[in-house]
Amino acid sequence: MHPTVNIAVRAARAAGDVILRYHNQVDLLTIENKSLNDFVSEVDKTAEKAIINEIKKAFPKHSILAEESGKTLGDDNFLWIIDPLDGTTNFLHGFPQYAVSIALVEKGVTTHAVIYDPFKEELFTSSKGEGAYLNDERMRVTMSLGLKDTLIGTGFPFKQPQHLDCYLETFKAIHPHVSGIRRAGAAALDLAYLAAGRLDGFWEIGLNSWDIAAGSLMVKEAGGFIGDFSGRDQYMETGNVVAGNAEVYKELLKKIHPHLTADLQR
Repeated sequence: MHPTVNIAVRAARAAGDVILRYHNQVDLLTIENKSLNDFVSEVDKTAEKAIINEIKKAFPKHSILAEESGKTLGDDNFLWIIDPLDGTTNFLHGFPQYAVSIALVEKGVTTHAVIYDPFKEELFTSSKGEGAYLNDERMRVTMSLGLKDTLIGTGFPFKQPQHLDCYLETFKAIHPHVSGIRRAGAAALDLAYLAAGRLDGFWEIGLNSWDIAAGSLMVKEAGGFIGDFSGRDQYMETGNVVAGNAEVYKELLKKIHPHLTADLQR
């Protein structure tokens, strides 16, 4: 494992310890509503502090972009993108599908990534050019030749209800051609599962960079493709994501594109 990934793993495990400490005490937590259907708890904040502390000890001059505390200025050639608890709503309901997501972006290129599910003790790691791994086992995307018999991940645009009608049209376009569609509520884990071959494809509207950064590297290092709704590499900017192996990625784009509103085609 690359030394930088080791630091990220240490940070992710520190955050995971915080998350598990509160797992059976959710009713005691202070919970705030940041915006429509977007919650933050003291667990998110405490886990984020644990991650930042580990990163700053090793790389005090690096910049950090974290979901709860925003951007900490430093050397912008090295930007850590952090989601301390992807799947907060799941966590608050005792639904065991959530994870810590950490990525390092160097000069605009994501180079290292860690996604850690503390409840299931699953550690997903990746470094650019060195593959993607689940608990030290190499990950590969599936070999599906199209959408037939596939299992596809997705997410509802619950934070952006203005896109719901458009999303439902894309859902209806994909649904008849696949075996199943799953909405588990943690995009970072969805992308890690895609890299691990547990899902064949994925699409979602309106994600944030901290939802995507780590998982996108894993998908690519596992042999998959990821892009925005026009097939470009602007998904970190647009927040609109399509991913899969070569054939599934191509077919998802083909099904989705005719149903997009003009603002989602940009």
